[in-house]
Amino acid sequence: AIQEMMSEMEDLHKNINEQAIQHIHAGEIILTYALSKTVELFLKAAAAKKRNFQVIVCEGAPHFGGHAMAKSLAEAGIDTTVIHDAATFAIMARVNKVLLPAHAVLANGGLIAPSGSNMVALAAKQNSVPVVTLAGMFKLCPMYPHEGQDTLNDLISPSSVADYSLMGDPVLSEVEFVNPVHDYIPPQLIDLYVTNIGGFQPSYIYRLLAEYYHSDDWEAFE
Repeated sequence: AIQEMMSEMEDLHKNINEQAIQHIHAGEIILTYALSKTVELFLKAAAAKKRNFQVIVCEGAPHFGGHAMAKSLAEAGIDTTVIHDAATFAIMARVNKVLLPAHAVLANGGLIAPSGSNMVALAAKQNSVPVVTLAGMFKLCPMYPHEGQDTLNDLISPSSVADYSLMGDPVLSEVEFVNPVHDYIPPQLIDLYVTNIGGFQPSYIYRLLAEYYHSDDWEAFE
């Protein structure tokens, strides 16, 4: 079983990238969020197949991983533009497809993704733009979302949002700064999951979990 898992991890990106030309077509404008190695390799795989397309990268504040993502794509010869996160809704009408990375895929088909991704998914839904998520099968999780945004999430130091020197201000000292690492995106905002064994709709995730996890494994998450 361990050897099988190691083999799956070694071929993970290769199997996902083989599906790139099925989802990225010539002349399309693809929007993605922040930095993701899986999304980066997926886009480069499509470009290697001589597909000409444009990528718009949301910078992913406050960590700004989108800057490194855009630099890497541009160096690979892909037409790339970086935008502020706040401009996502304004630009979405021009976009053909959204590609999002995954931290985890929950049992109900919901997605745990980098903080700010939910905003992108909501903008895509409003503009009827399909949202495609790239995720290896190892990211499937038999947990269901709890109330609020706490499932598989962490709150980190707000120093990247507001400098500590500002805390001397009597007004700001009364403000609570929250800096979550991830967002929960409900399944109705996701159109397709592209995994290393194929593409699946969110409603099929529960079936994949039944095949991927032994019933005894579920008890560890209860």
